[in-house]
Amino acid sequence: MTTSNLKPFDAVVLMSFGGPERPEDVLPFLQNVTRGRGIPDERLNEVGEHYYSFGGRSPINDQNRALRSALEEAFAARGIDAPVLWGNRNWDPFLADVLREQAEEGARTFLAIDTSAYSSYSSCRQYREDFAGVTAQLAEEGIEVEIDKIRQYYNHPGFAQAELDAVRAALTDFRGQAGEIDPAKHRLLYVTHSIPNAMQSAAEVRTAGYQGQHQQLIDWIAGQLGDELTLDSELVYCSRSGPPHVPWLEPDVNDRMEELKADGVEGVILVPIGFVSDHMEVKFDLDTEAKETADELGMAFTRAATVGTHEAFVSGLVDLVEERAAQRRGEDVESPAVTPEGPLVPGSGACSIECCRGTRDKPVLPQWESAAG
Repeated sequence: MTTSNLKPFDAVVLMSFGGPERPEDVLPFLQNVTRGRGIPDERLNEVGEHYYSFGGRSPINDQNRALRSALEEAFAARGIDAPVLWGNRNWDPFLADVLREQAEEGARTFLAIDTSAYSSYSSCRQYREDFAGVTAQLAEEGIEVEIDKIRQYYNHPGFAQAELDAVRAALTDFRGQAGEIDPAKHRLLYVTHSIPNAMQSAAEVRTAGYQGQHQQLIDWIAGQLGDELTLDSELVYCSRSGPPHVPWLEPDVNDRMEELKADGVEGVILVPIGFVSDHMEVKFDLDTEAKETADELGMAFTRAATVGTHEAFVSGLVDLVEERAAQRRGEDVESPAVTPEGPLVPGSGACSIECCRGTRDKPVLPQWESAAG
């Protein structure tokens, strides 16, 4: 059932975090997310209030369904007839269940698209550990499958163009709200998910690092905007969790807004550059909490769009699927990237089996030992 233009792969799987669909799913979902950490249900129920405030339903699932549909349409437009699947780490549909069902229909080789663009343990290597774990689980059931993945795509032209378009649109929206943009009174804040400092350091061993990759893309966007962008910009963080004594990347977006207000800044544009879609970290941490902070401070506030199903982003993902398939066939293929770090080809020195190690050090699949897989 392998298609000629995606050999050696039988199917593509969109791999994501997962999220609850209804209130009764919230606690079991959070138990899955935090399994092995010893977090009591009382604390999980507190965290669950984020989901309950949205009816107990995470927006991430519908967004993944929309992205899957967009990918299917883009595949059809290019004559690619491989199925596009969807599997999660923490909730239905679980990756193991999806691949088991497909294997029963004859598929054995899968190419994954994960919904994280940058390099770190939780945004890349943990997915690679998931693939190794599912492969081992299915092997115990007598089902042999192989899972590969596209490269991290923060600097692929498709993702970069979609982010650039989002910033341009947000600047236009902000002008409509605040009038003429004043560099002395307004600020552009790029927002991403905070990670522990130790995770940042691990990512820097082989790559430009989680923080550095964001900054490289921010610099590229500024270069593309040129004279269109008169505002100072900076990278800030949201969604910090874990024990308070463990250092995470800072500043928090809300703390930074308070500092800026004290310095005379009267309005902010938030660009969720670290997030592919409007899932809970965007809808709650930015659209709810950060918006409330802006209102309390009397600041003008605009939140830029995530890349979602932007045409350039979706087309870029298909490019990356075809790129990885060609690499696995041993073909020379162009791997475009807009930042100085260059393409993070799986198995390369920058994205090897040693990359972005975590404290638990679970195995990853052996195709990261060499670029050819």
